[in-house]
Amino acid sequence: MLMRTDPFRELDRLAQQLITPGNWSRPSAMAMDAYREGDEYVVAFDLPGVSAEAIDIDVERNMLTVKAERRPVAKADGVQTELSERPMGAFSRQLVLADTLDTERIKADYEAGVLTLRIPIAERAKPRKITIGGESSRKEIRA
Repeated sequence: MLMRTDPFRELDRLAQQLITPGNWSRPSAMAMDAYREGDEYVVAFDLPGVSAEAIDIDVERNMLTVKAERRPVAKADGVQTELSERPMGAFSRQLVLADTLDTERIKADYEAGVLTLRIPIAERAKPRKITIGGESSRKEIRA
């Protein structure tokens, strides 16, 4: 249900992410999984260490944008950092949603560092039976 993007663009994005991690002025992408579960499309983003208040979710037409920010933990005086590997800064991800998804009824949950969005499939996109009219429904037109 997500629209496919240019694979070379995705490869460039991944290469840039590995070479230069994001910072405050240039957000980096967040890891995600996307799958269909019944009549919903589920997208899960990994955001460990990010508070729910620091997450922003927007939908404009069929463009879903998720932004988050992880700030450094305030340290007491005299504390010296020995190792810092956890990325800090801004994170962002945009997804183009198919027209078959109902963007008016998206549900968002955040638990254990995972943001889960549940996007229902629109009623008009669900399979349905079409009945065929029989012989009795035909009308003869006379001039």
